[in-house]
Amino acid sequence: MKIAQDEFARRRAALLQQLPSNSVALVSASHLKSRNRDAEYAFRQDSDFYYLTGFNEPDALLLLIPGRVEGEFVLFCPPRDPQMEIWTGYRAGPEGCVRDFGADQAFALDELEVQMPQLLDGVHRLYYALGSDEALDARVRGWLNQVRAQSRQGAQAPEELVLLDNLLHEQRLFKSDAELAVMRRAAEISAEAHCRAMRLSRPGLYEYQLEAEITGYSIQQGARFQAYSPIVGGGANGCILHYIENTAELQDGDLVLIDAGCELDNYASDITRTFPVNGRFSPQQKALYQLVLDTQLACIDAMQPGVLWNRIHDLSVELLTEGLIELGLLQGERDALIEEDAYRRFYMHRIGHWLGMDVHDVGQYKIDGEWRPLEPGMVMTIEPGLYVAPDDESVAPEWRGIGIRIEDDVLVTEQGPDVLTRGVPKSIADIEALMAQN
Repeated sequence: MKIAQDEFARRRAALLQQLPSNSVALVSASHLKSRNRDAEYAFRQDSDFYYLTGFNEPDALLLLIPGRVEGEFVLFCPPRDPQMEIWTGYRAGPEGCVRDFGADQAFALDELEVQMPQLLDGVHRLYYALGSDEALDARVRGWLNQVRAQSRQGAQAPEELVLLDNLLHEQRLFKSDAELAVMRRAAEISAEAHCRAMRLSRPGLYEYQLEAEITGYSIQQGARFQAYSPIVGGGANGCILHYIENTAELQDGDLVLIDAGCELDNYASDITRTFPVNGRFSPQQKALYQLVLDTQLACIDAMQPGVLWNRIHDLSVELLTEGLIELGLLQGERDALIEEDAYRRFYMHRIGHWLGMDVHDVGQYKIDGEWRPLEPGMVMTIEPGLYVAPDDESVAPEWRGIGIRIEDDVLVTEQGPDVLTRGVPKSIADIEALMAQN
């Protein structure tokens, strides 16, 4: 599933409308990165660059120049080189950038030093993500100095340098119908992958075998990459929030926590499910799991337009703290325990994060220092958890080493929350019924 070029054109037009006259926005593509000798990591395009262009080649540069007579959309790209393309694959070249990606003008990268000073001459404000790429920062300074050096001939370098993030990332925060279609499909793929891992699970398998089931199915469905390194933590490994070794043997009687989501056309999904390795919850596992699930369902229900983002997190803290008191893992009065952060022994992360092209997607959580209200078009994860450390002697032994997190991707709509990842079960009865099919 791919987003059409007219969607990228609409995004550029929306950003151009926000740029003042006599300004330029400069956005850089990603670069190839070495993994080890003569081998590179799989290329992943910069999210901002891809969001505006759909162009998936390294080292390119985008300029948006509002009101420019010769065209507002300018690309610099790697040149066509038939000999190199034998090794590295097809390149669009400047002609392809115009023909296939809608650029008004396109130049090969070897023209940068000539063209960039000309394009920046007379511009008052340059929008650019300073500090993201030190090598490019140095080149930008060089281009500006070239313009300044021609001041006696009437050249004028930009007087203001402004971060583009606030404008562009606010735009990215609100998902279009085209984006949501891709995110729904990514969620569907990941949901079925989690179901397959549940059906496969049994004592004696290794964590990496469940990881392989998830990643292999995702690739078969056209999602070649995961949005992040999958977490498959059996037993006490589930209490390590970012556990990615995935090498341990799964033990009878343990839970296994899987946090994994595929990426499709550069859009992320993000799902966590926790289930018993042998398909049956113990009493303690069941009690903690139901508390996390009830909390998650309540937090999802609370995702209504106008509700402050942090209210969802506060609700999760209140409900989990109440439940921990009822189970005897915390002693005291709820509000006092919250005030002294007592719950953080068991729940040390936030309720969720924005989701989109990045798994921890862009967008401000506060506006003018105040938590922002939820609005239709936002997508965020809801992922409460409880983690009882294996060496926590303040609780009875039967609770120790239990790690539980339940995570879904949720779209805010005028009609209420829309769970994109509903395709993977999470009730105790539904999980045990699915696992009984293996």
